[in-house]
Amino acid sequence: MFKAALASMLFCLASAVLPLAQADIKSYEFAEPEMAQRFVDLTTVLRCPKCQNQNLADSDSIIAKDLRAQVQKLINTGQTDRQITEFMVQRYGEFILYDPPFNKATMVLWLMPFGMVLIGLWALWFFGRKTHNQGAMLTPSEQQQLDQLLADNQPPSRD
Repeated sequence: MFKAALASMLFCLASAVLPLAQADIKSYEFAEPEMAQRFVDLTTVLRCPKCQNQNLADSDSIIAKDLRAQVQKLINTGQTDRQITEFMVQRYGEFILYDPPFNKATMVLWLMPFGMVLIGLWALWFFGRKTHNQGAMLTPSEQQQLDQLLADNQPPSRD
């Protein structure tokens, strides 16, 4: 009963918020529907400089609104997606891209997951291998002394 009520509340909340997010994008005017789709695509791959974990489409910050207006202006002036992203990178750095290119500055970012996997595999191998501790071999005289000590410590039998 509780799960059904919670699910219906979440559905109502999502259906109320989703049109608000789309309304902001629909408020930008474009001559062709293709341009509007390009706007949506670009604003979802560009990161908000203030929010850091949100793209331009999802962010409500003032700078995100300014950047959405800038993207709209650049699309309406006939610039390609590549030109627009290069403009944004020149102005805000590669941080603005959610999918940064592979270069010297981002090499650690791209190679770190592979390095962590290799370190994990090495740790599993290193700590997972069995160490074979073989006892030292006794000389015949040491073996005789050991047998004598064991025989001396045997309790007498009750026959």
